[in-house]
Amino acid sequence: MEIPPSGDTPPTPLFETAHRDFRDDPPKGDSPLQKKSPKLCGSNYPLSIAFIVVNEFCERFSYYGMRAVLTLYFLSFFHWDENLSTAVYHAFSALCYFTPVIGAIMADSWLGKYKTIIYLSIVYVVGHLIKSVGAIPSLGNQAVHVVLSMVGLFLIALGTGGIKPCVSAFGGDQFEEEHASERSKFFSIFYLSINAGSLISTFVTPVLRGDVKCFGEDCYALAFGVPAALMVLALVVFIAGSGLYRKTPPQGNVLLEVCKCISFAIKNRLKNRSREIPKRDHWLDWASEKYSKQLIGEVKMVTRVLFLFIPLPMFWALFDQQGSRWTLQATKMNADFGIYVLQPDQMQFLNPLLILVFIPIFDLGLYPLINMCKLNFTPIRKMATGMILAGLAFGLAAVIEVKINETDMPRLVPKESLIRVLNLAENPVQVTIQDKDLFQQPVESFQNPAEYSKLILNGEQQSLHFTLQHQGLTLAFNYTVKEKSVYSLIVFEAEGSLSSRLITDLEAKPENGLAAVRFINGLSQDVNLTIDSKRFIAVQKNYSASEYSLLERDIYNNGKCITETGEFPLELGLLDFGASYTVVITNVSGGTVETWKSEDIKANNVHMAWQLPQYLLISAGEVMFSITGLAFSYSQSPASMKSVLQAGWLLTVAVGNTFVLIVAEAAPMAQWAEFVLFTVLLFAVCIIFSIMGYFYVSVDPEDLEEKEEKRETSSRGNMIGLVTQKTKL
Repeated sequence: MEIPPSGDTPPTPLFETAHRDFRDDPPKGDSPLQKKSPKLCGSNYPLSIAFIVVNEFCERFSYYGMRAVLTLYFLSFFHWDENLSTAVYHAFSALCYFTPVIGAIMADSWLGKYKTIIYLSIVYVVGHLIKSVGAIPSLGNQAVHVVLSMVGLFLIALGTGGIKPCVSAFGGDQFEEEHASERSKFFSIFYLSINAGSLISTFVTPVLRGDVKCFGEDCYALAFGVPAALMVLALVVFIAGSGLYRKTPPQGNVLLEVCKCISFAIKNRLKNRSREIPKRDHWLDWASEKYSKQLIGEVKMVTRVLFLFIPLPMFWALFDQQGSRWTLQATKMNADFGIYVLQPDQMQFLNPLLILVFIPIFDLGLYPLINMCKLNFTPIRKMATGMILAGLAFGLAAVIEVKINETDMPRLVPKESLIRVLNLAENPVQVTIQDKDLFQQPVESFQNPAEYSKLILNGEQQSLHFTLQHQGLTLAFNYTVKEKSVYSLIVFEAEGSLSSRLITDLEAKPENGLAAVRFINGLSQDVNLTIDSKRFIAVQKNYSASEYSLLERDIYNNGKCITETGEFPLELGLLDFGASYTVVITNVSGGTVETWKSEDIKANNVHMAWQLPQYLLISAGEVMFSITGLAFSYSQSPASMKSVLQAGWLLTVAVGNTFVLIVAEAAPMAQWAEFVLFTVLLFAVCIIFSIMGYFYVSVDPEDLEEKEEKRETSSRGNMIGLVTQKTKL
C-alpha cells in the first residue's frame, strides 16, 4: 500500500523519488521550446495528466495484482516449502525497492523522465509476459517454469522500481508555475489512482487464480495474464499522450552529488590525518575543497535525518509479511463468511481499504483530539506508536497461529510414526501390537477413530507383529512401518473371515485450504466414482483404497457410483477447509449407496475473520509510521534534498525485506515463534528509535543554512597545509 506524507503538504504518492519535489519547488518558468498543453474541460488542468493518472492506475493494478498471488504461486505451482516461498517473495520485494535509485539516476542524468518511463515500461511488460507464460503448466518442466518466472520477476522489479520515481514527478512537470494549487490537487488524484489500483487488484486477481480453473488446476496463467494486459494498457495509454506532454531535459541527479560529496569528504579526511592540520567542526567540512558550502550544508541536514532512518527497516520487515506469512496463515483458516468464501490471498485487500478509511479519521479526528488534550504527540512519538501497533499485530498473529496448530498433525521426528484403527467389521475388535502399549480398549464397529497413537520404532523402519481378537478368534499379521509416516490399520471381514490392511495416510493438512478425500471400496465388485464433473476415481473391490484427491471446499452431493449392477447417486456432504476424509462404501441397495465418512485430519476451525484485528493494527501503524515519518523527514531538510530522503526511505523498505528472507532461510522455526521473534525485535528497535528521537533536536532547514554561512569565515583559516592531489581548489 502506498500512502502520502501528512501535514501541510498536499498528498502525494509515498514512494515519489525525484530530483525535485514539484509541490515545494515548482519549475521556474516554461521552456520556450515547449508548447503549453491543452486544458482539461476548460480548467487549468493539463489534458496530459489524464493519461498519466490512467497509466498509474493500470500500472499499480498490474504490480499489486501480480504480487498478491505470488506466494501461493511458489507454494502450489512450484511446490516449494513455506520458508523458500517467503524468502523468494521478499527477495523480489527488496529488489523492487532497490531499483528506484537506478530509475532516478537514469531519468535525471541520462534519458529524462519521459524516455525512462517508456523504456522501463517496455521492460516491465516483457517481464509480465514472461511471467505469465512461465505459469502455463503444459509448457516444459518445472525447471523451465522456475527460470521463466525468475527472469520475469527480475524484469518486473527493474521496471516497476525504475519508473516509480519518475511518473509522479513527470506529472508535476505538466503544470505551469502559476498553477501550483492545481498541481497539489493532481497529487491527491494521483494518490487515489494508486490505491484504487491496489485495492481492486488485490481483491480481483485472487478470484482469477482460485475461482477460475485452467489446465485442471488454479489458473495462475490468467492471474498473471490480466495484470500483464493492464501493464500493456498502461504503456499504450502513456504513449498515446506523448504529443501533449511537457518534457524537461535531464538536470543532473542530486543523489549522485550527495554520494560524491560524502565520498570526497571521507577520502580527504583520511589523506589529511596529520596533527598539524587543524580540525574542522564537522567531518563533511572536509569536502569544502571541491564542493560548495550550500551543498555541504544541505548534506549535513540530510545525514542527520538519514541517521534516524537506521532502525526503520524493522517496521517494513513486519509490514510486508502481509503478502507472505499472513497469507500463508490464512490458508490454514476457515474462509467461509456465509455469503462469500474469501480466497486466502484476498485478505490483503484489507490494508489499502483500511488506509483509505484511517487517513481521514486520523487527520480529522484522532490527531485534533490529542491536540485538544494538550498532549505533545510529536512526529517521533507517532512513529514509535506505529511501531508498537505493528508489533502488537504480530503478537496477535502469533496467538492465532497457536490456535491454528491445534488442528495440525503432530510433527514427527526420526523413529516415530502414527497409527490408528478403522474397524469396518460387524463386531468389536481388540488390536494389540507386540511390545507396544497401545489400543487398550476394543475398537467398536465403525467407531469414529480416536486420535492417532504414536509408535516408537527402533530404526528407520521396523516390522511389527499385530494381533487381532474378534469373537473368540485370534489372528496375527506382520506389517513394516517406516519412520515419520502416518498409517491406518483397516480391519474388515472378507469371505467370512477377518482380515486387515495397513494403508498410508496424509502426514500434514492439505495445502491452501483444500480438502482431501479417499475411498475404501467395501463391495465385492469394482466401482467407478464421480465426485464432480471432472473427477473420476476407480476403486477395486474387497476394501481396496484409492489415493487422496484434493478438492475445493464445498458440499458434494451430486456424485455418482457406477458398479456392475448400475449407476447410483453418491452424496459426500461438506468437505471442509484443510480436512482429510476417508469414505467407506459399505453397501448398494434400494437404488442408493451407503457410505461411512470419517475425518482423518480435523478441518480448519479458526475463522479468517480473526485476522481482521491484526490488519487493523498494522494498517493504523502504517498511517502513524509511514505518513508521519516521510513528512517529518521532509520538514528537516531543504527541498532540494527530498529525492535523497526518498531514496533513503525506499532503501529502508528494501533492507527490511532482505531481513525477512534471511530469517526465513537461515533461522527456520515454528511459525508462531517467528511471529514472536519479530514482535520482540520491533519492540527493541522501537526503544532504540525512541532514545534516538529523544536526543534529536528538530530544526528549521533555513536556520541551519544561516548558521552554516556564519561558520564560513571562521573556517577559512583552517584551509592550510592540506593534501590536495587530484582535486580542484
